[in-house]
Amino acid sequence: MIKIKNLIHEYIRRDEEENVVDIKKAVDNVNIDVKPGEFVALLGHNGSGKSTLAKHINAILYPTEGTVWVNGMNTSAEENLWQIRQSAGMVFQNPDNQIIGSVVEEDVGFGPENMGIPTEEIWQRVEESLKAVGMWQYRKKSPNKLSGGQKQRVAIAGVVAMHPKCIILDEATAMLDPSGRKEVLRAVRALNQVEKVTIIHITHYMEEVIYADKVFVMDKGSVVMEGAPREIFSRVEELQKLRLDVPQVTQLAYELKKSGLPIKSGILTVEELVEELCKCR
Repeated sequence: MIKIKNLIHEYIRRDEEENVVDIKKAVDNVNIDVKPGEFVALLGHNGSGKSTLAKHINAILYPTEGTVWVNGMNTSAEENLWQIRQSAGMVFQNPDNQIIGSVVEEDVGFGPENMGIPTEEIWQRVEESLKAVGMWQYRKKSPNKLSGGQKQRVAIAGVVAMHPKCIILDEATAMLDPSGRKEVLRAVRALNQVEKVTIIHITHYMEEVIYADKVFVMDKGSVVMEGAPREIFSRVEELQKLRLDVPQVTQLAYELKKSGLPIKSGILTVEELVEELCKCR
């Protein structure tokens, strides 16, 4: 679905006379493969390059060097732009930046309408996508009357209505409270498991990562760790050096193991920890 090869992206700052003042390498020689239907998490502290990388998948940015393919299409080729943005939809951090309609169902229908989809099919897609994220009962409401989590689900529905093969969530849960985050994650996991939509989830909430198929950890523009969530969260000290946390239950299990309890590494859920503690009795 996504193939990123030797990607480098530089931000170039120029003065008033267009002379180069500063060059900042935000992404440095990144190689990533994502298969269709995978749920991939991208982690890293602020400034690690993960959002810059995400913008390449949607062809908002173009490589300084290297290549990005989305669904077999090179993002640097201008003729592919329209199809790439239909294949890979993006949900940003603040839903208010993405919602433009005064009524929920109109907002969700905006994308398909721009694609020239027939009216009957637009309404069918609006219904399908709002039901997929659990917002069908709010279809006649104004987005201004919704909570943060509900607005974000509407933003996701707007992307889903365009029938993308991949959805990129660029810190889409960052501005939400815990219940809002759960709502959004539940909707996203359902799309991934039922509709087989490929998900790229950029987050700094570690609890949101435990259900991913694969995790990439970035630092200073490079991918420094990759693997399954259990494998990544077994490396607690390495993550801490990168200024990243681990899920609270993983941290607790790590401290218990350090104090001498014979429990396995990389525990991800409370149920797993309880099971391990029962074995110690």
